[in-house]
Amino acid sequence: MLKPRAAIVALDAYQSPIADRADLNENTAGCSDRVLARLRALNKSDVAMYPDRTAGERAVADYLGVPHDSVLLTNGIDDGLLLLSAAYLGEGDEMLLADPTFVMYPIYGRATGAQVVRITPAEDLAFPVGEVLARIAPRTRLITIANPNNPTGTVVPQEALLHVVKAAPDAAVLVDEAYFEFGGETLLPQLPSHPNLFVARTFSKAYGLAGLRLGVLAGAPEQIECLRRFCSPFNVNAVALACLKDALADQEFVRDCVAQIKQGRARLIAMCEELGLRVWPSYANFVLVRVGQRHREFVDVMARRGFAIRDVSANPGCAGCVRITVGTRSQVDNLLLAMRAAVEQIRS
Repeated sequence: MLKPRAAIVALDAYQSPIADRADLNENTAGCSDRVLARLRALNKSDVAMYPDRTAGERAVADYLGVPHDSVLLTNGIDDGLLLLSAAYLGEGDEMLLADPTFVMYPIYGRATGAQVVRITPAEDLAFPVGEVLARIAPRTRLITIANPNNPTGTVVPQEALLHVVKAAPDAAVLVDEAYFEFGGETLLPQLPSHPNLFVARTFSKAYGLAGLRLGVLAGAPEQIECLRRFCSPFNVNAVALACLKDALADQEFVRDCVAQIKQGRARLIAMCEELGLRVWPSYANFVLVRVGQRHREFVDVMARRGFAIRDVSANPGCAGCVRITVGTRSQVDNLLLAMRAAVEQIRS
């Protein structure tokens, strides 16, 4: 009887909230008009032929200011995570991460048969650089760090990140910068100095292209070349590639979206503080809020008022917490009204 490997059978399934339209940190303003025009201009040949990502990789590399052979385009960041896990992890190896973090990291790690070493978070959910450094071992082959972090929205100081990179020369260190545009700090300039460093980016957040699944993995050319050897040659679809240059060219759209989200984020944090809710400083397009024991009721009340909020209370260190995506100005206006009413209801 055919059976998958034991490491796969033992995995817990990731339950996407998309059926209920729960919060997924998308750009609720959508994509730029320039991208939309490109989509409408696609013809039969554009979608009938297998895509070639070479030109897209060159365009992204030029935009990021890195060599062309340092970039691999992926089917969202998840595709890059799978490639890194497959390339550097195996039976007997260790993947190291600090909780709470992106839920897919440990899933991909365990799927390889590797042991996932998870560091328990402190009360403030700050990145425990000392504990991470202490847990690096000869078997450590992959370290994953989301910066800004998901689900907290917090950032790790660059000095701390570089301590980790330097302390683990035999391990791949991924700094996942999916929310870079909302925070502004990057380790991309450090790539030439650290051959074990990888930086991931995405077009799903600030660019509003989550539905097209387009990610970027940047690293040392010799490492990217190894990943390219077993990466599917057609992993990025033709529609995403057709829109890529227009997405990069419309930086005014990105700047406007980011500015709007930063303003909304500040308003959301101020509302949480006014309501007496614990809230973490955020450098992403969402905010982590501790509602308390009645968090499930809060999520239900918000849903009835038209807002699907992500319950992240199952994440380590996030008991009683929800994650709220920052939308457009009008969406934030209505969100704040709904939040005030929901808090009053669960406290009554």
